[in-house]
Amino acid sequence: MKARTLVWLVTVTLVAALPLATNAQTEAQPPVAAKPPAISAQDLAFGRFIALIRAHLLTGDELAAQRQWDAAASHFGFPREEIYGVIRDQLRTYNTPPFDSALRALARAAKSRDTKQFPKVRQKVEDALGAADAGLKARQPNWSRFTVAVAVAVLKSAPDEYDDAVVKGRIVRPIGYQTARGFVLQADRMIESVAAQLETGNAMALADSRAGLSQLKTNFASLAAPKEAVTTDATFLNAVAKIELAAAPLM
Repeated sequence: MKARTLVWLVTVTLVAALPLATNAQTEAQPPVAAKPPAISAQDLAFGRFIALIRAHLLTGDELAAQRQWDAAASHFGFPREEIYGVIRDQLRTYNTPPFDSALRALARAAKSRDTKQFPKVRQKVEDALGAADAGLKARQPNWSRFTVAVAVAVLKSAPDEYDDAVVKGRIVRPIGYQTARGFVLQADRMIESVAAQLETGNAMALADSRAGLSQLKTNFASLAAPKEAVTTDATFLNAVAKIELAAAPLM
């Protein structure tokens, strides 16, 4: 074989091999997933306050069902006393009608044990909260992701309420225990409400989050506050931190 022919064959072989090597290198690189846009801090804060209201109402509803009207009235009063004033100026942004008077009427109906008026005013509050949810949904491209973020924010508020309820290993402020319990249950309900959508994207993260919440809920199985502390502050905080970490891929 002539030297010129040999050089030509080698050159052709190398050139022919180049695209294959390039393709192999290109195919080996994994696709870069687009990073989801950050959730608006304003939306997250408003969503958290709406969820905290729901948590207080959840506890109030349980107490009312057991005819513990005075305790129910206290929980129904918290949204107006502690939250409504903070979000009042934002209601229009989220197309939410004012519901201060409905909250006031709800607490009054519970305190007076007005079983006829109670469901009517309770529904008025629920309608307003439904409007708030709709206003938030209109601003969220991924509702399930937003819901998990809000649920975690609500859950992170629970340890402070529990800490306020416990002194030297004893629950001396039952209403604090019940409030912490309501926050835990509300966070759980929120995640469950979007579980079907979450499972298709990251089943493992959802399973770990559910497991953490399930374990945490065992400490708050009773609506009535026990005399002895159901957990320590450090253990409670650690449990919440683990759930937050588990839920991170879902947010």
